[in-house]
Amino acid sequence: MLPTNDSSRHDPGLRDFFGTIVLVGAGKMGSALLEGWLRLGLAANNVAVIEPTPSPAISALAKRGLLLNPDRRTLREPAVVVLAIKPQVAADAIAPLGAVVGAATLVISIMAGRTLQFLSGALDRAGALVRAMPNTPAAIGRGVTVAVPLRTSGAQRRLAERLLSATGAVEWIDDETLMDAVTAVSGSGPAYVFLLAEALAQAGVAAGLPLRLAQTLARETVAGSGELLHRSGLDAAALRQNVTSPGGTTAAALEVLMAKNGLKTLMESAVAAATARSRELAG
Repeated sequence: MLPTNDSSRHDPGLRDFFGTIVLVGAGKMGSALLEGWLRLGLAANNVAVIEPTPSPAISALAKRGLLLNPDRRTLREPAVVVLAIKPQVAADAIAPLGAVVGAATLVISIMAGRTLQFLSGALDRAGALVRAMPNTPAAIGRGVTVAVPLRTSGAQRRLAERLLSATGAVEWIDDETLMDAVTAVSGSGPAYVFLLAEALAQAGVAAGLPLRLAQTLARETVAGSGELLHRSGLDAAALRQNVTSPGGTTAAALEVLMAKNGLKTLMESAVAAATARSRELAG
């Protein structure tokens, strides 16, 4: 039975947002955000997209009122600017926005490695800034985004959370230096999980399974276990212990994976390497 005070029934999503959102970059992550906003009720004519090579889906939205590559002069001081571009093109892409962004504009950046200091320097008229790091499961609404604010009001932070939560969970931090580790864990993390599925399938083939069966078993096992972890109130360690019978087959495998130089050590080294690279990219 649903709770009688289910607040989701009264959640307006983004149907009550009437300002202008300028989305700079409509690649995979930018498009995922846009799809999420529209799913939450945001009207297409409240969005302006700046994208030199728009996908057919983005171009089709222009027929519903979305502004596609409008003259910058028509975008003075929008409510929100979302930077969903590659960090290596940031300087050139952001420069034309200097005259667009105003003191009341909330700027949200999902660029990897670009710091709040960089954003403040590139957009010196901007008042509120949010640096965020989403991950690829955002494409199916199951991502997680970590965000750090600068000079945001309570209302602006709530608006940022509404926009970012369109693709999944949102976590906030106050220490920007943690973003390098965030990038290493959740930003790059999906690749580690995909590698696990790949390696598990290869191990199955080595044990004698046909390739297609091994790939199916690995894919469904990783996907199903992830969903179980998502739905369960137990943490990962408890779930692992629950499926490990003393002296059984799982215990035999875990003895190898949890050895001194096993998975834990490898994962710590991998995350450390990704963290260090993130710092290098940030300069």
